[in-house]
Amino acid sequence: MKCCNEMTVTFKRIFLSTLLAGWLSACTGMEAWLATSTPVSPTETPLPTATINWFPPSATPTLQTLSTKAPTPEMRPGLGDETLTDDFSDPFLWDIAASDLASSDIADNRLTLSVQSQVFMLSLRQNLILNDFYAEITAQPSLCRGDDNYGVLVRASSASFYRFALACNGTVRAERVSNSVRLVLQPPLPSGDVPPGAPGSVRIGVWAVGREMRLFLNGRFQFSISDPSFPFGSLGVFVRSTGDTPAVVSFSDLVVQEVNYVLPTATP
Repeated sequence: MKCCNEMTVTFKRIFLSTLLAGWLSACTGMEAWLATSTPVSPTETPLPTATINWFPPSATPTLQTLSTKAPTPEMRPGLGDETLTDDFSDPFLWDIAASDLASSDIADNRLTLSVQSQVFMLSLRQNLILNDFYAEITAQPSLCRGDDNYGVLVRASSASFYRFALACNGTVRAERVSNSVRLVLQPPLPSGDVPPGAPGSVRIGVWAVGREMRLFLNGRFQFSISDPSFPFGSLGVFVRSTGDTPAVVSFSDLVVQEVNYVLPTATP
């Protein structure tokens, strides 16, 4: 029995050795086949890398043509030579008066109008008749508040005129007055050119041709009115107190220019 077992062990060892030798021989043959079938060349050129185009070409956009606004029309066309200048050195050229309620006086090259509460006063330039013209005058309120107002009279007589009124609340309006009857032609409009109370200073200008009259403050157009009632007349100034306190305004440096302009005919 012992002899049989030893023979059996010896046989197993021989079988395993033979099997192992065959497996190693097969692996060696496979390595040789791989080495000859897939050679690697050390000088092989690598594949090129793709270049990224960070700024690809694009279609050129068509420039858009922007529309331009038409220029602002000249609001004072036809201005000509000066026909009158007044430095307010001659007291006989204006209506001068004095009472307990109101007074007008020329001193230091200014015409000063002073009124008590709820009083209206005007002063007209003597020996002056205008139809088409452009006039400017400087107004300086020294006592004025709330709805107190002052301004210029256009195509004026003692009984009728057009009135451009600046209120001390910062608004401006236009009226027609005939025999104490008042007609509003332009309701009050706020304006940054109207001095908000006193003291202050503003250059008032009126362009008048035919039935049309345009108001300017400090050279800036404010509004236009149209009315054929009074085709000609003088120039004047006024002050009115509407509250419980007096109002005082001075006027100076009057300049009048001729206007050579024909209003366009309205299209029906």
